[in-house]
Amino acid sequence: MKTTLDELQAFIAVVDTGSLTAAAEALGQTVSATSRSLGRLEEKLRTTLLHRTTRRLQLTEEGAAFLQRARAIVAAVDEAESHMAHRRERPAGRLRVDAASPFMLHVIVPQVAGYRARHPEVELQLSSNDGIIDLIERRTDVAIRIGPLRDSTLHARPLGSSRMRLLASPDYLARRGQPKTMAALSQHALLGFTQPEVLNDWPLRRADGGLLHITPTIAASSGETLRQLALAGNGIARLSDFMIGADLAAGRLVELLAKDTLDIRESINAVYYRNTAVSARITSFLDHLVEQLGPSPFSS
Repeated sequence: MKTTLDELQAFIAVVDTGSLTAAAEALGQTVSATSRSLGRLEEKLRTTLLHRTTRRLQLTEEGAAFLQRARAIVAAVDEAESHMAHRRERPAGRLRVDAASPFMLHVIVPQVAGYRARHPEVELQLSSNDGIIDLIERRTDVAIRIGPLRDSTLHARPLGSSRMRLLASPDYLARRGQPKTMAALSQHALLGFTQPEVLNDWPLRRADGGLLHITPTIAASSGETLRQLALAGNGIARLSDFMIGADLAAGRLVELLAKDTLDIRESINAVYYRNTAVSARITSFLDHLVEQLGPSPFSS
């Protein structure tokens, strides 16, 4: 008997989710159906792919080797289906997009309704990770990366760049006063990142020529958390234009030390693997983003 696509998808889903229950939910099946698919696959291959205990599932050596080929087969089928849809000029199928939570909330989410109206056959799956993810491991088609790119195996499509500014709420400034110099920042509550440390370099030039590196009074892993902390009057934050344009316009945040702030911009790119044909889903989504955001999308 030949291995079926359903059996391969069940195996991959179990590995990716870590349990039969979660895999069944992701596949829209019963747990027993997913378990039977996995059992049939092992029987056909005459090998054990996963060690099962009451607490966890663990890949065997054979399972790890087969997983790579199974992913390639499923990806090839997805690509063939996408190619046929592209020939009909109707992108279709699942598109998995990952971005840091601030970019997802402030840039991508507002564009979803317009994209879905144009391409209703594309099933969007949106995930937010504030760190760098492995696209294959997380089964992600396209990710939005902010800052320098380090992975040469990825193809990048530039979406623009976003300037960094120092901001605080009117409530905070009313209580603590507005800093007039860089030195005055030492008397204020500073909102920064837990990691990486380079994100705590602020766009202000020290006397020795380097950038001002701050030690946060309150630290968070997400830029969106820092934005919310700043809006709530907890201190001064360094935030990117793409997430604070509406706040500045409405007066919810006030820019500080504007004349001293260097014009430092973070590049924003959409990335996907070079060794796969660009699907109609990816192309249609990125084309829509670029078209809707315009030539200078992140300038406040």
